[in-house]
Amino acid sequence: MKPFILFITALFSTLTIPALAVADSSFPGRAKFPDVKVIEKSQLAKQLQQVVIVDARSPLEYRTLRIKGAKNIPVSNKSFVEEIKKLRKQTKKTIVFYCNGRTCMKSYVAVKKSKKAKIKNVIAYDAGMFEWAQTYPNQAELFGASPVNKGDIITSAKFKKHLLAPDKFGFQLFNSTSKKLVLDVRDKYQRGAAGFFPRKERWVSLNDEEKLTQMILKAKNEKRTLYIYDEVGKQVRWLQYALEKAKVKNYYFMGKGAKGYYASMMQDMGISTNKL
Repeated sequence: MKPFILFITALFSTLTIPALAVADSSFPGRAKFPDVKVIEKSQLAKQLQQVVIVDARSPLEYRTLRIKGAKNIPVSNKSFVEEIKKLRKQTKKTIVFYCNGRTCMKSYVAVKKSKKAKIKNVIAYDAGMFEWAQTYPNQAELFGASPVNKGDIITSAKFKKHLLAPDKFGFQLFNSTSKKLVLDVRDKYQRGAAGFFPRKERWVSLNDEEKLTQMILKAKNEKRTLYIYDEVGKQVRWLQYALEKAKVKNYYFMGKGAKGYYASMMQDMGISTNKL
């Protein structure tokens, strides 16, 4: 019995049990989804062989930059729950969901949807893809190639060159005389009923890569300036790879996304969003 006890003790000393999300201002989703178990970046790196990793983002984001070996099952898909049920039948390993970064809620939503469907042993890696690629380039893929050369990752400086504050984004959109094309690239569950710029914008979910590519080429061929926004200003960072690959020069992203634009409008009207 003694060797067996020593074996069990050693086994549990090498495994890190995921914990319930602890409130942390740098992880706003943890306060919003306190019942979702999370795994830290270093813990996940040590347990890659013991888990199945699921990328809950759009196919475009997944094909651009992903965790090596991850499966892509977008949480916004109608078939999401059924696909996760199929996956659960194939393995007893812990299913780990991830998305873009610390302010992205998709990993939490994926866990909530799975648990509601009575799918067990599901957790969230909520530090996100960008942090993972920077820390573990050997366990990441950029356009299907691994290891990732950090020099090929679009820098924050280059991203910020195309970033406009929400109020400036709106002002420039309405006052610029140049030809333009406005794209709302949020998912259905993020967007709700409508966007912020009726009659001016087109809704093209990042899940619809074919339509998105058409819009990008349309803007390029017609020499239109692209104005693009997502939910919190993070998903567009991955879209920038597609824009650069298509050699689109004139494009802008909305800083802090739709949530930032809404907060800006409320502030202009003297309404605190903290009270809503």
